[in-house]
Amino acid sequence: MAEHRSMQRAALLDAARSLLSEGGTEALTFPALAERTGLARSSVYEYFRSRAAVVEELCEVDFPVWAADVSAAMEQAGTAEAKVEAYVRKQLELVGDRRHRAVVAISASELDAGAREKIRAAHGGLVAMIVEALGEMGHAEPRLAAMLVQGVVDAAVRRIELGAAEEPAVIAEAAVGMVLRGVRG
Repeated sequence: MAEHRSMQRAALLDAARSLLSEGGTEALTFPALAERTGLARSSVYEYFRSRAAVVEELCEVDFPVWAADVSAAMEQAGTAEAKVEAYVRKQLELVGDRRHRAVVAISASELDAGAREKIRAAHGGLVAMIVEALGEMGHAEPRLAAMLVQGVVDAAVRRIELGAAEEPAVIAEAAVGMVLRGVRG
């Protein structure tokens, strides 16, 4: 029974990822989750009490995977500057990943305070990854610089997600260039 519930929960999360990536937060409804998984609508409520609970669990499951990918890319870099570059490039590379598209589609303003806090904490953990590298580069305010670097990454992600006129590779090069010039100076 526990294994069955675990499989159903995973199927619901997978369906939620698909719905979010295809249609944003408006597409994430319990009737749509039920239809995608073949469950009765009332059964979805046995697994999640609200859309916010679905989003919270997606964040708990998907952010660590995303962060591990970014961390692995940074670990392969030899210098502090290369780590910062890997941090930016890997996040922009992950834009096409369904897990990432689902998380980006989530609008924090529609979520309860607990869900928003979990998202903030996850992003904070991601930003913390480059603080040390920025400190090694001699940046006077490495934490502030890390937050600003993430701001550039977030803007580039939004540009890619919107299907901008520029190719994703062009956006990535521009973001990396801005970040590296900014943290060197």
